[in-house]
Amino acid sequence: MTTREDLTPEAPWVRIGTTDADWDDADPALLRTMLDQMTLIRSFEEYVLELAGAGLVHGPAHSSVGQEAGAVGSVLALTSADTVNGSHRGHHQFLAKAIHHVAPGLDLLAPLTADLREVLLRTLAEICGLARGFSGGRGGSMHLQWLDAGAIGTNAIVGGGVPVAAGYAWAHRFAGTRDVSVTYFGDGAVNIGSTLETFNLAGAWRLPVCFFIENNQYAVSTHVSEATAEPRLSARGPAFNIASWKVDGMDPLAVHLTMRAAVEHMREGRGPVVVEADVYRYFHQNGAFPGSAFGYRGKDEEAEWRARDPIAQVSRHLLRRGIRTERQIAEATAAAKAVMAELGDVLLEPLPGGKPGQRRIKPAEWPDPAFTETGIRGDLSEFDGAYVADTDSFTGEIEEQRFIGAVAGVMRRRMETDPSVVVMGEDVHRLNGGTNGATRGLREAFPDRVLGTPISENAFAGLGGGIALDGRYRPVVEFMYADFMWVAADQLFNQIGKARHMFGGRSDVPLVLRSKVAMGTGYGSQHSMDPAGVFATNPGWRIVAPSTPFDYVGLMNAALRCKDPVVVLEHVDLYNSTGPGPVDDLDYCLPVGRAAVRRTGRDLTILTYLQMTNFVLEAVEQVPGVDAEVIDLRWLDRASIDWDTIGESVRKTNNVLIAEQGSVGASYGGWLGDEIQRRFFDWLDSPVMRVTGGEASPSISKVLERAAIAQTAEVVARLGEFEGGRSDG
Repeated sequence: MTTREDLTPEAPWVRIGTTDADWDDADPALLRTMLDQMTLIRSFEEYVLELAGAGLVHGPAHSSVGQEAGAVGSVLALTSADTVNGSHRGHHQFLAKAIHHVAPGLDLLAPLTADLREVLLRTLAEICGLARGFSGGRGGSMHLQWLDAGAIGTNAIVGGGVPVAAGYAWAHRFAGTRDVSVTYFGDGAVNIGSTLETFNLAGAWRLPVCFFIENNQYAVSTHVSEATAEPRLSARGPAFNIASWKVDGMDPLAVHLTMRAAVEHMREGRGPVVVEADVYRYFHQNGAFPGSAFGYRGKDEEAEWRARDPIAQVSRHLLRRGIRTERQIAEATAAAKAVMAELGDVLLEPLPGGKPGQRRIKPAEWPDPAFTETGIRGDLSEFDGAYVADTDSFTGEIEEQRFIGAVAGVMRRRMETDPSVVVMGEDVHRLNGGTNGATRGLREAFPDRVLGTPISENAFAGLGGGIALDGRYRPVVEFMYADFMWVAADQLFNQIGKARHMFGGRSDVPLVLRSKVAMGTGYGSQHSMDPAGVFATNPGWRIVAPSTPFDYVGLMNAALRCKDPVVVLEHVDLYNSTGPGPVDDLDYCLPVGRAAVRRTGRDLTILTYLQMTNFVLEAVEQVPGVDAEVIDLRWLDRASIDWDTIGESVRKTNNVLIAEQGSVGASYGGWLGDEIQRRFFDWLDSPVMRVTGGEASPSISKVLERAAIAQTAEVVARLGEFEGGRSDG
């Protein structure tokens, strides 16, 4: 006979509410601050909607009117050292954190401090896309960041900031602080993969991160009950053994009391928390019209929620307790509206020739168009004074050695000399150095800095990004196969790659991504890609591609010194190969942006990288009629390509061949060939030639895989065509 046992989650899941007794016990100063922060934030938001309605906000204006209690009630439980990020609807979260930083005891009946006025002005300017904004106008409404206040950046990608916040939480804990991280997101993000992956990772690692769900009931126009079978969104927490709370988000005191308990839980080292606050946005997804104007909700529903307005609720309790009079509440509201009008006058002026009341942005407030390209990557000043060497200047001993030994050796050396380096990825802590031995010996030597992760590239890539942005540590993230970048594409390209530029060009992102290229090993279509072309066409990344042990050591050292994100490509065929490498000196950096001429020649310039370098060198020896110059690019990103070496060779040979192994669709050489023809058109005798794999991804069949990729034979064939073409001419 079968048995039955009812199972219950270990983590607590509770609903918190307040009574008049809680309001009577609350500190009057706390309640005044709550009211004044919410009043100021709402006045700010209403002014933004006014500007948007006048066409003065370029892009969206995602209003948080109605949702102020969740942000204010929670932030008042934090310190300036605690970090927060949020979603595209994040003005209230950003302002609550910034106001609490510069004016922790805000009183609208007293004159606002110059610091607070500056915060409001710069926030308004950023939303309008102006130069004095926190990010120089680049971030706008959806990307608000002020690191001084612990506001680490709101995010336009639904759920995109969640893994990043977990990275900050890891850094807080590893640094030995009691600081916590809070990530705000809405009901639409709860079912996103990055969010759920991060729930799991944060729970497994007991990170001090709060997943604060602002459940405003609608993802644009889709009601939460349509999107999930469990609309009590905090139910996700116990599934990951995370302590969870559900609270009325229109009640700022209930939110505050809940958040105090949640923060205490995190500061005591008991792991992450989930807080779900039921809130309501009074307006549509964007703009100043209510949702009922678009037909997805009714006016009665909107009226019911407005009857529970958080500002009105706090005002009633202040009146009931005699903390404020009706006149004082009205004066505070008027003061908030007045300061917003004054700040608007700083940015706006009458529209010349316009109707009365029409205004425009003052021309001097716009950013210089030249700022557009500034800060995509850093200026490399971190290499000032660095120990830089190449084969022509290296004074240490060099001997033949295994490539994989150089991989593990240089990482061990850096972890010995730099306590900020932390390694993470799937199985990096097991199997005697991961699946290929690249981390051999590291877990035993540095047990707290070699982190084996769950299979969740989105979460741990984003977590690594958060660690890098925090700035105290240098994460080295390993992807077992390059194809897995598609799983984590948002974190790699929307978050890590764009972060510096998006937030004004000031945020360093010192992250290294190690990624294997495994074509030719029989792992098939989903484990064999060369990602160089994809990374090269996404901004922010630097790309290195070592083909010898010597280069690997120098390029990894450069990557770990660099304050930009760097992807280090490693071809599996090279791991067990041997080549020249340093014996004892593992500290040099290869020069940023320097290619290596592997063979000199006068007829043809061949540009290549990784294992294809060896195939090319084999091929040119088989076609003695073509005297080819072979250049191993080593640095592949747009900012680091060695145009001097390429240009010198092209002006000598007047012909170019780009050789790579991978499929033509995502190939690296497409953009490179285009750029060469733009730069060196007058020196070329013929169009840039290409050797690539076919259109199909490599298959598992040995025969089909070989037919899909390029190796020595394909280069030989192309050189033969080139030789024949010259003979015909």
